[in-house]
Amino acid sequence: MRQLLCVLMLWLPLPHDLAAQEAPEEDRPAILIADEIEVTRDRVLVARGNVEAFQGQTYLQAESVRYDQNSEQLTITGPIVINDGEGVRILADAAQLDRDLQNGLLNGARLVLNEQLQLASVEMNRVNGRYTQLYKTAVTSCRICGNDPRPPLWQIRAKRVVHDQEEQQIYFDGAQFRIRSVPIFYLPRLRLPDPTLDRATGVLFPRLRTTSNLGTGLKVPYFIKLGDHRDLTLTPYLSGRTRTLEFRYRQAFRRGRIEFNGAYTRDDERPGETRGYLFGFGRFDLRNDFVLNFDLETTSDDAYLKDYGYSEKDRLDSAIQISRARRDQYISFGATNFKTLRDNEENAILPTNVLNAIYEQRVFPRQIGGEVRLALNAHSHFRRSSLLTDGPDFDDISDGADIVRLSADLSWLRTFTFAGVRAHTELGVAIDAFEVKQDPNFPNADAGTFPRAAITLRYPLMRREENGAMQYLEPVVQAGWTGGSALDVPNEESTRVEFDEGNLLSLSRFPSADRRELGAAVALGVNWARIAPESWQANLTIGQVLRDEADDDFTTTSGLSGSTTDFLVAGQMKLQNGLAVSARTLFNESFDFSKAEVRGSWATKRVDVGGSYLWLGADPEEERADRTSELALAGTFALDRHWDASVDWRYDLEDGRSARAGLGVTYNNECVSVGLSVIRRYTSSTSLEPSTDLGFTVALKGFAVSNGTEKYQRSCGN
Repeated sequence: MRQLLCVLMLWLPLPHDLAAQEAPEEDRPAILIADEIEVTRDRVLVARGNVEAFQGQTYLQAESVRYDQNSEQLTITGPIVINDGEGVRILADAAQLDRDLQNGLLNGARLVLNEQLQLASVEMNRVNGRYTQLYKTAVTSCRICGNDPRPPLWQIRAKRVVHDQEEQQIYFDGAQFRIRSVPIFYLPRLRLPDPTLDRATGVLFPRLRTTSNLGTGLKVPYFIKLGDHRDLTLTPYLSGRTRTLEFRYRQAFRRGRIEFNGAYTRDDERPGETRGYLFGFGRFDLRNDFVLNFDLETTSDDAYLKDYGYSEKDRLDSAIQISRARRDQYISFGATNFKTLRDNEENAILPTNVLNAIYEQRVFPRQIGGEVRLALNAHSHFRRSSLLTDGPDFDDISDGADIVRLSADLSWLRTFTFAGVRAHTELGVAIDAFEVKQDPNFPNADAGTFPRAAITLRYPLMRREENGAMQYLEPVVQAGWTGGSALDVPNEESTRVEFDEGNLLSLSRFPSADRRELGAAVALGVNWARIAPESWQANLTIGQVLRDEADDDFTTTSGLSGSTTDFLVAGQMKLQNGLAVSARTLFNESFDFSKAEVRGSWATKRVDVGGSYLWLGADPEEERADRTSELALAGTFALDRHWDASVDWRYDLEDGRSARAGLGVTYNNECVSVGLSVIRRYTSSTSLEPSTDLGFTVALKGFAVSNGTEKYQRSCGN
């Protein structure tokens, strides 16, 4: 029968952990359990057989424990397991330790940190409870099986290893890195963080990158901890054709955070020039529920971001915004600066500086019922160019036109239900005022008032299937009218118009107030949906708009030109096997399509892939001289527990060639992560050449690196 003994710290003061605690150690008793427990005449405590000792989070397991009060020494025979409850475990065959387990010698010892990193040694020495010295040590995070004669996939052999538990660092003397049993390189001194440390100054794992433009180069990141809430990462990138220093700065504040990423380059692509980029963003929570957001994007030249693989953006935007969103109110003030990287655009003649101010308020008056909405908007955009171009056509717009717009909108909304019909009414008026500078094709100022009224009728029908699924069918009709006269101002904000299920019942489908749909219109549509959480689900919308007069401001491929719009058909379907498909198209009575789009995804435990197909008709008014037909595919595939593959592919069906192709393979297990990727960009321009990017990364897990998910864990015997 096992015996249990509650011993004062005078006898066996096992600490809560290997560091000092707030409460005095002598006031905390330990619990000792063993098959046999005895105290000899010379005051020696002896515990034998399946010995277990507990105190706080600290746990000791051994075959026998002998404590001599006179010498205050513990003699422990193993197998021994000491666990401090905070990620440090010690395994040994035998040990001679002091009463606090802070100093002593362990033979045949193994130190396990955070269930990841294993340090096996011939001899281990504990010093002051902080330092653990190991001699003739092998270090690895790979799982070691006792019946497997093969060495681990990687290991670090060292004459001496010191683990500083307080600083959470591991120091190596005479370190030799091996793959299997083959030595790769030797370092006389080496310092690495232990896996219990979240952030520490030091070198991160390098990355090998090969491109057709820059050759083969190596990136070696160096992480600098500047405090508990900020850090800096410097990454030298060196190859035969470039000398680049990348950097990332991060800082967290009590009410926000910032991050900046950038690079400084001198290369052979543009000899004698300094190249670089800077991207940054931040968010801060201000008083009274206001939020400040900003982002910064700038680069030295049009090709730099794509040459170095930092971004695929061809237009950069830097913005700052202060906003507040509440249930009944929205306030926003923002400024944005645009910079184009496209060959066919010039920043001087584009509206690069944009200012916006928005105020929206919702009120629910009891006297008249319904909802009253008030919206105020101020917008302006400016060009750096001051050139003037005369001409009667819209294409002859001034190179330096600047515009200021003020808009106010007041509306009353109310919904009624009668005889199963849902009626939604809307009455409103909008006032727009414009000031146009440096454009002789338009007057300097213009303003107008636009009253409107609409009623929308819905007749929702519902049917329940035998399996519990619900089907909804809802015919919809809207009759609307907008008065006023079109303003004589440039069309600069509403050059791209989309007709979809989201604006089928809108009185104006232009994205901004520089254009408004005027006159009477009737929108017809039908919505259908099937909702079944345990089965397949789908929804479908079909609609069309009839107007008394055509609007010439709509482009041909918008589907809205003419007094009768194209038919809108949009739908989604989701199956239980993880397959989801959505599609939208516009076509006329002759089945001539102006736009078509299909998107799909398939997500399972082993596959996560998505793709899209896009077709757009030629439309010079949207600066699209030829048809666009493009196929895109991206996804990841789990080949087995350790191997994953990824693909990224874009194909131009009109040109009959790929625009971009990428393939990646990664291997992950409990101790290593290896990645290989190949990306080919086929597009070219005056500033860009087709290029191939080859990347190779190796990360050893166990040194302050996440061990990954459980699917990477190997078990002995497989």
